[in-house]
Amino acid sequence: QVQLVESGGGLVQAGGSLRLSCTASGTFFSINVMGWYRQFPGKQRELVAEFTRWYYTNDIVYEDSVKGRFTISRDNAKNMVYLQMNSLKPEDTAVYYCGAKIATTRWQQAINYWGQGTQVIVSS
Repeated sequence: QVQLVESGGGLVQAGGSLRLSCTASGTFFSINVMGWYRQFPGKQRELVAEFTRWYYTNDIVYEDSVKGRFTISRDNAKNMVYLQMNSLKPEDTAVYYCGAKIATTRWQQAINYWGQGTQVIVSS
């Protein structure tokens, strides 16, 4: 019943920018974590950026190679998360996935959900 849908991928030249968007839909009690992950050919999925909402604070984590270039943000009212990607490099080429940890009821432990992925290609 819970779905994550990404958009905004495409082909861009090195040094260019893209903005990825992800929307969570369905019935749920809370979204604790929303983030972006990417998968290179022949590699495992890895973290790009993650935004966690604790009861006392927020926490944002970036993979080292994207720090200063990528920015994650959330619109909680719309159940959306964004990834602004600037100064893109050919090595950023990958399938990018939206991920979220969602509790569907107040009594259940939150579990992970994934979007279908969106392709980002950065040319030299």
